[in-house]
Amino acid sequence: MDLTFFGLTPEYRLYLFKQIHEIVFNSQGGYDWNTIYNMPIWLRRFTFETLREYYEKQKQETEKQQNMLQNTSNSKEVARPNIAPKQPTYTAKAPKK
Repeated sequence: MDLTFFGLTPEYRLYLFKQIHEIVFNSQGGYDWNTIYNMPIWLRRFTFETLREYYEKQKQETEKQQNMLQNTSNSKEVARPNIAPKQPTYTAKAPKK
């Protein structure tokens, strides 16, 4: 019999601690556990969602770059810069011996 009148349910407690862990771990030292635990719920959820969106966007950009590299590596062409060399405006002659 789980009485939750004076505490959190085991499921919510697990969710809470996972959320705190994700924020502390993914903020890379930006937050400590105590700060996140004592944060208002709305602010903790906002912080969690903001970090999640940031890392999701970063993951998509990484996948996009990897796909671009994969597509170029499949072709046998070497990627070259789009620069046309200019003709020299000088003439150089080799010295005669």
